[in-house]
Formats: sequence, structure tokens, C-alpha cells
Amino acid sequence: MYGFDWNHEFQIYAAHGWAVFFTNPRESTGYGEKFERGIQMQWGGKDYVDVMSGVDAVLAKTPWIDKDRLGVGGGSYGGYMTNWIVSHTDRFKAAVALRAMSNFISTDGTRDGPYGHSEDFGGDLFAAFDTYWNASPLKYAKNVKTPTLILHSDMDFRVPEEQGEQWFRALRHFGVTSEIVFFPRENHNLTRTGEPKHLVESLKWQVYWFDRYLNGNAAAVPPDAPEQRRPTTVTDAKP
Repeated sequence: MYGFDWNHEFQIYAAHGWAVFFTNPRESTGYGEKFERGIQMQWGGKDYVDVMSGVDAVLAKTPWIDKDRLGVGGGSYGGYMTNWIVSHTDRFKAAVALRAMSNFISTDGTRDGPYGHSEDFGGDLFAAFDTYWNASPLKYAKNVKTPTLILHSDMDFRVPEEQGEQWFRALRHFGVTSEIVFFPRENHNLTRTGEPKHLVESLKWQVYWFDRYLNGNAAAVPPDAPEQRRPTTVTDAKP
């Protein structure tokens, strides 16, 4: 019960033969304010435990899922969790982070609004700098091994594009297989209210990444690859 939405991305994943697990970690919606505020002072703590416990429960009950080929992905808070997860475990073989936060220190100085996490961390970043940094996936980037695709909008003012750029540069710095794709003219709601062609392109990138790194399809072609011209056969056969 994570809101009242119908998620077309899940349907696309399932149509490609991938099992989809969507859980309600603490901080998610649908179970009241106390549950939603359950990670105050513990971003990356209780929510991470909830997600990983859910993964273990699903694997225990569903033997046809390949535990050695797990992918993880999400957008906004889910993007933050994706970054956090891959920086704290190497269980996942592929990751897709959409509009994802990576550094609480810089996002609080560049996002659309005032310093916005005082309730989460016991004060603004000037009063609780270490707490903000300790909850930032960027601090743990050196631990990442999972091939990661980063999708970000160039007009996202809720999670500014510098968040994606920092994560991408850090992953490349530590030798992690990674790609970053920017969508022009889009905001934080790319996958919900974006231009139709961008919605389709976002899905194609996600499918490409999971096909390549979950399915192990080395021949998978990224959506921005030049179209290959097919050879043309000319004959002079007469009827």
C-alpha cells in the first residue's frame, strides 16, 4: 500500500520476464504518519533493513526467482534508496537510479526551497553536518560494485541534476560501470508527466540496462546507439 498509483514501469518489467517486488519500508506512505516518519534520524537505517528483509522474505517464498540475478531501482526517495542500497551491499547485479539524491549537504543548498531536513536530522546542515553526511550515499561510493544507470532531468529543482552528476563522477572515479542520461526540458516528474517521447526513452534505458546486466545480454543496444543500416540486396531476377 504505497499510495494509490498504478505503475506502468512495473508492468514493463514483468512483460520482460522479471519478477517485481515493491515493498513498504518505513518512510513510505499508506500506513499513517507515524510509519512515514519512522526513519527520522535514521535515513538509510530502518528503511534499508525493511527493504532487504523484504527481499529475503520473497526469495525464501519464491524459489523460481534467481537470487544471483537481482536488480534494484527507484525514483526520488526510491532513487536515494537505490544509491544507498548499492553502496551497502553487492547483492544486486544492476541498478537504475532515477532523480536520485546522493549528497544531503549539497542538495540542501541547491534544491527548490529552504533547508528542508531539520526534522529528519535534528537541525539544519550547519547544526548537524556530520549527520547529513553520514546519511549521504556519496560518502560510501567507494563500496559500490553494482553497474548503475543514472537517469536525471535537467530541470529537476527538487533533486537538482548535480546530485546525479556527483554520483556518476564518484562511481566512475571508483571504477564502477555506470552511465548517466539527462532528459531536456523535464522536471522531477519525468516518469509521470514528462513528454511522451521521454517517457518511452526512459523505459527503454531501464530495459536496456537490466537486459544487459541482469540477463547478461552483451549484445543489448542502448537507446541512443546509431541505427544500424541493414544491407540491401538488389536482384535482377525477372518474373
